[in-house]
Amino acid sequence: MAGKLIICPTPIGNLGDMTERALEALRSADVVCAEDTRVTGKLLAAYRIEKRLERLDEALIGDRTAALLDRVTAGEVIAYCSDAGMPGVSDPGLRLVRAAREADVPVEVLPGATAVATAYVASGSANPRFYFGGFFPRKDAERRATVEGLRALDATLLFYESPNRLVSALDVLADVLPHREIAVCRELTKLHEEVVRGPLPAVRDTFAARVEQGGGVKGEIVLVIDGPSEAEGAAATEDSQASARERAAELKAAGARKKDIARAIAEEFGIARNAAYDIALKA
Repeated sequence: MAGKLIICPTPIGNLGDMTERALEALRSADVVCAEDTRVTGKLLAAYRIEKRLERLDEALIGDRTAALLDRVTAGEVIAYCSDAGMPGVSDPGLRLVRAAREADVPVEVLPGATAVATAYVASGSANPRFYFGGFFPRKDAERRATVEGLRALDATLLFYESPNRLVSALDVLADVLPHREIAVCRELTKLHEEVVRGPLPAVRDTFAARVEQGGGVKGEIVLVIDGPSEAEGAAATEDSQASARERAAELKAAGARKKDIARAIAEEFGIARNAAYDIALKA
């Protein structure tokens, strides 16, 4: 058999989601490379597959990829598994595939479970487009910058998040996007699967209360944030108008003429000239 690299998806929680093609790939491979050999070893044991395992995580993939691809070129069939789900989606598998493509090494990518698509559908989002941002940033300033940069995008926003950082992440989201709804999808496909959906401030309060009561939050989490809504647009317009009125009052107090006030706030706040003149007249 000619050598090739097989990207082999594994279940995100429910063992029954393993596909027949993925199982056959694992059985036929010469070796299985894994993000965590302990995790993949349990999967192989569950299906009674005896195969040599090699660790290939974020720390090792940069140093070992070239040699691994040389082995494929020499005729070895190597399967790669991440801890769960589709390799390459927010894990080192993406670097491995890119290197293989650049080296013209045969790559077969098998379809399978992914938490992103599962959460997007489970959320009930009405937007036909979605943007996946990988893991949500750890620091509040980076989180805020990320959300501000995406707030105008007409798409549902999806991020992975740690249960330990969930409440602080929701704090930032509720502050920046208070008029949007979110679905917090937790432990998808597992026994304690949960999808909590509602306005961002309310969902934030729900999980904050759990933590305060000592229950904590556990499991793998996907945040699914609805795209821009009419309510958000109306609120943004009102905020802009309020700021324009404040600025008009400042300019009037400084002695500016009405037409100059109207011109200034139209340029500064992007308000139509007629609306800006109305504000200037009422200042």
